[in-house]
Amino acid sequence: MSELENKVAVITGGGGILCGMIAQALGRLGLRVVLLDIHKENAESILQQVEAMGGRGLAVETNVLQREDLDQARDETINAFGRIDILINGAGGSHPKATTGAEQSFFDLPEEEIRAVFDLNFLGTFLPSEVFGRSMVDRGEGVILNISSMSAFRPLTRVPAYSAAKAAVSNFTQWLAVHMAQEYSPRIRVNAIAPGFFITAQNRFLLQDENGNLTERGQKILAHTPAARFGKPEDLLSAVEWLLSPRSAFVTGIVIPIDGGFSAYSGV
Repeated sequence: MSELENKVAVITGGGGILCGMIAQALGRLGLRVVLLDIHKENAESILQQVEAMGGRGLAVETNVLQREDLDQARDETINAFGRIDILINGAGGSHPKATTGAEQSFFDLPEEEIRAVFDLNFLGTFLPSEVFGRSMVDRGEGVILNISSMSAFRPLTRVPAYSAAKAAVSNFTQWLAVHMAQEYSPRIRVNAIAPGFFITAQNRFLLQDENGNLTERGQKILAHTPAARFGKPEDLLSAVEWLLSPRSAFVTGIVIPIDGGFSAYSGV
């Protein structure tokens, strides 16, 4: 992957578990890693790990739903490194208040919480693609990698806003891939990965109880995953590195499941 060395990668949600692991992997490959996160301390913590391995980068406090924040992050990136080669849209997640359950039916879901989850996942992908994608258009090349989900293939129970938003992310990935290639440059590629079930801060309450034991939902997921385990952040890395590199130069508009076989198994 030496062809990625010295490339500049912007990662939204860069302080999270999955994107933090991706950031460290890219730092080891010699990329300049710019971590955007609404919680700057999380991004700074990941950046310290990147720098400890010899990598370079920035940590920028950024709300991906505020265009002025994104504009500032873009300007800081260009001032520091001169260009933007890669955008990874990793900001997202669900929330207990937008989740159905014994204490909250579908009919009681608060509109503001549904909007918050949908906006974070969809607009939180759309707006950075506009802001950072324009810089790629100016150079005539670049790679955008979105983070979709298994719930884009089959809507998962209990998380209607998250499922709908991730389906929109997958659709937008295809739309933007065509738009960029036809209107601007075929050297601007847009793809997505769809992780299966990884335990993160946002979904832990659905998969494990306070003692770390599997919930009923967690047990159902493992029973439906041929690999018989949850994903580990490092399971994403090879696919991500391939999609970002020139080795996938003829690949655009696809959504790759990384799910231990979950999407292939009918349950029978």
